[in-house]
Amino acid sequence: MTSHKTGTREEWLAARQELLQAEKALTRRSDELVRQRQDLPWVRIDKQYQFDTDDGPASLADLFQGRSQLMIYHFMFGPDYSAGCPSCSAIADGFSGSVVHLANHDVTLTAMSRAPLDKIQAYKKRLGWTFPFASSHRSDFNYDFQAGHSKQDWDAGAVEYNFRVIDPRPQAGQEGSLDDWAEATVHTDWGTYRREAPGLSAFALEDGVVYHTYSAYERGLDGIWGMYQWLDRAPLGRNENGMWWRRHDEYDAP
Repeated sequence: MTSHKTGTREEWLAARQELLQAEKALTRRSDELVRQRQDLPWVRIDKQYQFDTDDGPASLADLFQGRSQLMIYHFMFGPDYSAGCPSCSAIADGFSGSVVHLANHDVTLTAMSRAPLDKIQAYKKRLGWTFPFASSHRSDFNYDFQAGHSKQDWDAGAVEYNFRVIDPRPQAGQEGSLDDWAEATVHTDWGTYRREAPGLSAFALEDGVVYHTYSAYERGLDGIWGMYQWLDRAPLGRNENGMWWRRHDEYDAP
């Protein structure tokens, strides 16, 4: 028998109507936040970045593919990784279906990693992805947008992430277990793994000039992690105990 409270249909409906008012208030607040995002000042980007794509070398303006808006997902896939980050992979599983709709609404969506293009292409093929995925291997793009951190900053314990300076190094006694996890997951040590960082950034192209308009990290990515939107509405919610997800082709693995 369930340990959760139970009730009549009438009791459920009364509680649901009360919750509906809270959900509506949250929706209105979310709409306000969208307007605040759109009101952020645009920052002109004059630095020249070079990327590798399936269509050859590309500039940041080229990534727009003729549209006026560009969304980049900063995907954790470093040059020394054997595969992409499992969490970023779970998020990216939802991209292929969205790309065509966004493209027809004047928005280009692409993922971006520091891994070389051949590694990215092989990983896309493995997971059956069709969305654009560029390599920033030959540029400072990830570092400039808080999606990559130098070994020097890591060793100094002064990494800028989510608009603040943090020390992401493991606490004493954690190094071994984290290194073991990173080795099993992407065949690196923890420091090499964690010097990459997830996030998303938005850009606008106007009169030939590229502007940075928005970036988000950490819990700011919750809204694009599709499975969590379903779990937040499931009977048991997120119901998590550690990292329970895998790359989608690994669930049948022992």
